[in-house]
Amino acid sequence: MSRRSAFRPLLAGLLLLVAVVCLLGPIKARADNRNGLTDPHAGQVYVYDGFDWIWMTPIEGVPVNDIAENDISWQGGKPSYAGDAYTALRGVDVSEHQHDIDWARVKAAGIDYAVIRLGRRGYSEGGLFEDEFFKQNMDGALDAGLQVGVYFFSQAVTVAEALEEADLTLRLLEPYRGRVTMPVVFDWEKIYDDDSARTAGLDVGTLTDCAVAYCERVKAAGYQPGVYFNRHTGYYGFDLTRIQDYHLWFALPEARFPNFYYATDMWQYSFEENVPGIDTPTDVNLFFIRNS
Repeated sequence: MSRRSAFRPLLAGLLLLVAVVCLLGPIKARADNRNGLTDPHAGQVYVYDGFDWIWMTPIEGVPVNDIAENDISWQGGKPSYAGDAYTALRGVDVSEHQHDIDWARVKAAGIDYAVIRLGRRGYSEGGLFEDEFFKQNMDGALDAGLQVGVYFFSQAVTVAEALEEADLTLRLLEPYRGRVTMPVVFDWEKIYDDDSARTAGLDVGTLTDCAVAYCERVKAAGYQPGVYFNRHTGYYGFDLTRIQDYHLWFALPEARFPNFYYATDMWQYSFEENVPGIDTPTDVNLFFIRNS
């Protein structure tokens, strides 16, 4: 047997080990006093940040995720919550990219709620735009009996811009006052494929200031505010201690359970599920409501 052939089983085993660790999620280090040695990572957790595995010191005062892998069961490629601590609602989030939607069929397919894009800010020039299908989607989802929330795709780089986005959100929501029972979400996303994006290099403090400004403005108007992020932005983009009063919406479609280290309220588990009534692959989520 050649050296290359002998190496292949070892490589396959290592890849399998890495895959298992990815599914298991964060690993916590313990002090090791055997032989007088102390674990240099004692008190830290080993997490995948979206690009690499890192040792991370947990943030004091930020609640830890208590949904484990065995709390999620999968059937037909769809997860369901099988634990006792929460009730989980299944929902879609949609925009003009899904075009016309048959909301009655969506409801009949077992979807409980919809988070509808209300508008966006451009990442190059910073203009504000209403989503072309916002009103159609709101009317259709509400008429079908779905619970409804909204999100605004932000590219704010100042508090003033975040407040401008919040004010547009409130103006567009005015006809639906009293009917929006799900969160109104600040959805700021890093533009990874364009270094010239006006948001490139925005620091943690400024981004968190923008999120708080948006959320407090919509909260004052009587809505439930929320913040959306993926794993990397969750760990590095926001000061999580400052957004704990809001619903946290977490995107992790490649995992078997929502294995972000900290507690979140909504898990975007798929970017491309086929939902009856929607002609294009769609984002689908579970919203976790703690049982009293």
